Amino acid sequence: MTAAANPPLTGIRVLDLSRIAAGPFCTMQLSDLGAEIIKVEQPGHGDDTRHMKPPQAGGEAHYYLAYNRGKKSVALDMKTPEGREIIHRLAAKCDVLIQNFRPGVMERLGLGYADMKDRHPHLIYCSISSYGQQGMMADRPGFDPVLQAEFGLMSLTGAPDGDPIRAPISLTDMYVALYASTAILASVIARKETGRGQHIDLALMDGAAAVMSNLAQYYFCSGESPPRTGNTHATAVPAAAFHAKGGMFYLACGTDRLFRSLCEKVIERPDLLEDPKYRTNSARAVNRAEVMATLEAIFADGTREAWVARCRKAGVPAGPVRSVAEAMESPELKERNMVVTVPHPTAGALRMLGTPFKLSESPTKPPTAPPLLGEHTEEVLRDVLGMDAAAVARLKESKTIR
Repeated sequence: MTAAANPPLTGIRVLDLSRIAAGPFCTMQLSDLGAEIIKVEQPGHGDDTRHMKPPQAGGEAHYYLAYNRGKKSVALDMKTPEGREIIHRLAAKCDVLIQNFRPGVMERLGLGYADMKDRHPHLIYCSISSYGQQGMMADRPGFDPVLQAEFGLMSLTGAPDGDPIRAPISLTDMYVALYASTAILASVIARKETGRGQHIDLALMDGAAAVMSNLAQYYFCSGESPPRTGNTHATAVPAAAFHAKGGMFYLACGTDRLFRSLCEKVIERPDLLEDPKYRTNSARAVNRAEVMATLEAIFADGTREAWVARCRKAGVPAGPVRSVAEAMESPELKERNMVVTVPHPTAGALRMLGTPFKLSESPTKPPTAPPLLGEHTEEVLRDVLGMDAAAVARLKESKTIR
């Protein structure tokens, strides 16, 4: 990487009208890669996640802090004619607009894609909704846990003999954010050929279905729903959490080669490979209960640290089952710069996750703290739209901005 290299999305400007998780997580990724993100929020209230407390730091909610680093906040009332005109003026200066209001809201404001595309033909307009912009479910509200329940993920999570349990992370939101980032970057490339933007219609429902991947294919191939397997794996044996002295660790032997290494180099039981019930993964899956009982007894007789060390030395995937606190303080994350400290105007030195992007020829943008509500309103109006002090003062007087 040369000293003069810029982040790869330098020069790309995004008008971010999204809130909660999927949209903000998408734009945070684009920010990490160098895009300028102008986050428009409701005056006096802001992104709904600003109110998801406790915990908090410097009065800012942890949920909001998680998804909004590296952005500029503009507090603007889009319900006023002046506010809507500012959105149009910003759209003219931006490459991308992203919003995740319920279908129909932006249209009623005169800011839907049909309203935008003729006035701003260059604009890439990304809409994220629960069930899509049209269709039998389009008018329904939805949040990630509901989507997990409706489209199969929740049915597969939890103990085999217990109730379904939702994943604690908003997985549907996170995956749709990744899909949105990919679609936006693809549209930026396509615009180089056509000169025109386009509409991206992303539904949490579609994302919830898409991430089922091999589990959906299990059903298509067998005609049956995959079994709930808890901490084990439906087809790979052994892939499970095991108890040992000092705590639990997770072991994943997805191939016969790895299982051979486990037997020969880790547990020193090459005799197990002579038993037809242990020889192949298919056989181990059929005889899962016996295989697991044998390994559980072996692992219970040693310490977690010793087993993990032996697995790693043998090239067998394994790791300790850690708490969030243990994971965030781990030397591995620190070495990869995945935990960073940034200055924050009210929280002081704020610890946050870093970006996972590691590019050999282009740097990512140095992390900056999530903005306070309306922190950059005047800056954006002045520097992006060229408004003078008198024009800004009039907008304040009309309460269009705060």
